[in-house]
Amino acid sequence: MSSNGPARNLKALTEMQQSPMSEAAITETPFYSTAALEQFATALFSQIGMDAEKAQTLGRYLVLTDAMGRRTHGLAMANLYLADIEKGGMTLSGEQQVIKDNGISVVWDGGYLPGLWLVNKAIEEAIPRAQKYGIAAYAIRRSHHIGCLAALVKQAADRGLIAQISNSDPAGARVAPYGGCEALFTPNPMAMGYPGAQNPVLIDICASITTTSMTRQKYAAGQQFEHPWLLDAQGSPTRDPAVLENQQPRGSLQLLGGQEYGHKGFGLALGIEALSQGLSGHGRKDAPKRWGGNVFLQVIDPELFAGREAFTEQMDYLSERCRTNQPIHADKPVRLPGDHAAVGIAKVQKQGLAYDCQTWQGLAEWADKLKVILPVSA
Repeated sequence: MSSNGPARNLKALTEMQQSPMSEAAITETPFYSTAALEQFATALFSQIGMDAEKAQTLGRYLVLTDAMGRRTHGLAMANLYLADIEKGGMTLSGEQQVIKDNGISVVWDGGYLPGLWLVNKAIEEAIPRAQKYGIAAYAIRRSHHIGCLAALVKQAADRGLIAQISNSDPAGARVAPYGGCEALFTPNPMAMGYPGAQNPVLIDICASITTTSMTRQKYAAGQQFEHPWLLDAQGSPTRDPAVLENQQPRGSLQLLGGQEYGHKGFGLALGIEALSQGLSGHGRKDAPKRWGGNVFLQVIDPELFAGREAFTEQMDYLSERCRTNQPIHADKPVRLPGDHAAVGIAKVQKQGLAYDCQTWQGLAEWADKLKVILPVSA
């Protein structure tokens, strides 16, 4: 696409969608370099009034998330963030409030500052503390949305440390407790990253079977889920995302384990809320109304336990045993969480990133509105 102006870029995108081109051209943009995309995202957030450092951090993480293959939480989130900023939902400048700092454990009030910036800052502060004490833990209340947890824990794992993040939004209700049919929890993701011989192992799961972002994506595309991963308002399993997006009373996402073993997801959801809301001193009892998140972060330095060498020997051995395990299907070998992300990052470094036209049109509209130039394709 041309870089002669946002209005021209938006017009070109619209024409591309309407022209009798190949299906691939209609549904996907050209490829863009990660550097160009980061600069573009940074410009969007800066132009709407965000502090430069915060805007750069968001741009870097959102593009990294796309490179890792977590497309629901990459630049697609920029459209939602910008809309929330316009409504006054995200704080664009300033610092977090330190509620308590005991050296090893810290409590912050994030004041709805950008979540990716807040958690990145907490990781950077936690690493030297973990290297001193073995463990450092941060409980953050009233953060804004923190994006892809795997991209965050990767920052510590890349430096030879272990990081764990638990996250919930006390203002959100998308998941019913086991045996109930009224949404109470958010999907409540948790992630863990640790170093590996080939690449970091990046575990990123949540207490529900699927996520809010995937449900919105399916609904917008007019698609059903492959399996009944949701419940309608009466508690009956369904594949239809509309029960959560366009029906009253609303349904809910099924807990991990589904109808038979959802008590496992229920327990995980409770534990994550205890860490992210109980330890931060802010939660559902306070009835917040703004989109945000509570975070529990723990960074661990293996050196102050049995040692980094011992940790590496044990975990690399286990990783190798997993990867060489006899696969069910010969063409689908066992892979570890983080392997797919590493392959994606390497591929993106060579060819760049392309986007579906729905996501890119939203970004182009924001670029037009904020007078930001869209990037030139790679």
